[in-house]
Amino acid sequence: MDGGFGPRREGPRQNPPTNVLGGALLPCSVAPLTGFFRDGCCNTGPEDLGLHVVCVQATAEFLAFSRARGNDLSTPLPEYGFPGLKPGDRWCLCAARWEEARQAGVAPRVLLEATHVAALEVCALADLKAHAVED
Repeated sequence: MDGGFGPRREGPRQNPPTNVLGGALLPCSVAPLTGFFRDGCCNTGPEDLGLHVVCVQATAEFLAFSRARGNDLSTPLPEYGFPGLKPGDRWCLCAARWEEARQAGVAPRVLLEATHVAALEVCALADLKAHAVED
């Protein structure tokens, strides 16, 4: 599972995209710019093999976990315009990585309104809700 770095990609998307609660998909983050299509949203399409659809708020514990699993999201990669994530940053994470982190007890908080409905192919809604960012 890559970190989703790299150039903006265009492709077919669900119109309008829906979140896991059944509403319109809200933006996840523009600083840092996230999403498989680098549009700030956790949109997806057939070419998004990693299913980068769970909008998370990174924690130090999760970033260390992800690095230990071979997906270093905290080290900047300037060649891809990626500043590296720090605790508190929001990011469109692969659904399988979030589920793996949940099972390990280190899942980051989730912004439900910004998490694409496709996350439900991998993650249970009850689990996502249990990790929801509180307003």
